[in-house]
Amino acid sequence: MGTREIHLRVNRGERRVVIEDQTLLIELVRGLGLVGTKLSCDSQVCGACTVLLDGRPVSSCTTLAIEADGKPVETIEGLADGTKLHPLQEAFIERFAFQCGYCTPGMIVSAKALLDAHPEPDVAKVRHWMEGNICRCTGYQTIVEAVLDAADQMRSAR
Repeated sequence: MGTREIHLRVNRGERRVVIEDQTLLIELVRGLGLVGTKLSCDSQVCGACTVLLDGRPVSSCTTLAIEADGKPVETIEGLADGTKLHPLQEAFIERFAFQCGYCTPGMIVSAKALLDAHPEPDVAKVRHWMEGNICRCTGYQTIVEAVLDAADQMRSAR
């Protein structure tokens, strides 16, 4: 096992870190104090650990940190602009789209990737994009409604 220095942009901030070759991306982001990303299934099934790597949603529990070298990584903490929440975060609150909140960061990050790729999704597209995110506490209807509301807010803001 070796170590290496990697350079990445985490939530718009440049970072240089030394990692062991087998370090997982979730270990890296949580080690940077970004604990919104959750570890749950540890096998790329539940979506709680979802982050955006180069704009694409990935399961950070099975992605090696070395894959982030030279790329942007966005976590739930990077969505807000200071104290101003991202429209997705606001919509999840307004629609009561969470209960315990453990899966919520991964849900919101996945939804951001969806809205970045498809700013005007329909219900079917939202449900398809959210299939990789499991919630054990709440029904999915409020989550779908929150994503659609955020999409409307973001379109209106443009």
